[in-house]
Amino acid sequence: QVQLVESGGGLVQAGGSLRLSCAASGRTFSTYAMGWFRQAPGKEREEIACISANEVTTYYADSVKGRFTISRDDAKNMVYLQMSSLKPEDTAVYHCAEHRDLDCTGSDEYNFWGQGTQVTVSS
Repeated sequence: QVQLVESGGGLVQAGGSLRLSCAASGRTFSTYAMGWFRQAPGKEREEIACISANEVTTYYADSVKGRFTISRDDAKNMVYLQMSSLKPEDTAVYHCAEHRDLDCTGSDEYNFWGQGTQVTVSS
């Protein structure tokens, strides 16, 4: 049973930064790609970042490219999302997810999800 627990969300002013963390347990973390999704009220869930198992490949949605950075620490079974230059439209619940494969092959290819952490950006 895979468990993913996010932390690091909160309230921040526009232009500020936050670092989200996701702790994974339950199976061999290092062999799977990991992603971050977000869902704002009334909107569909959006894949915003992914990092492959070997860290060779990363993917970013256009909405966050250049502002967010995904990273992982396989020794600690952790994945991170560094968010900078935050905007009010970044307000959402952020979830980490474990991919079913070692590479970032699409938003429909995730098996496990965390409960999420709320990020609120004030203007």
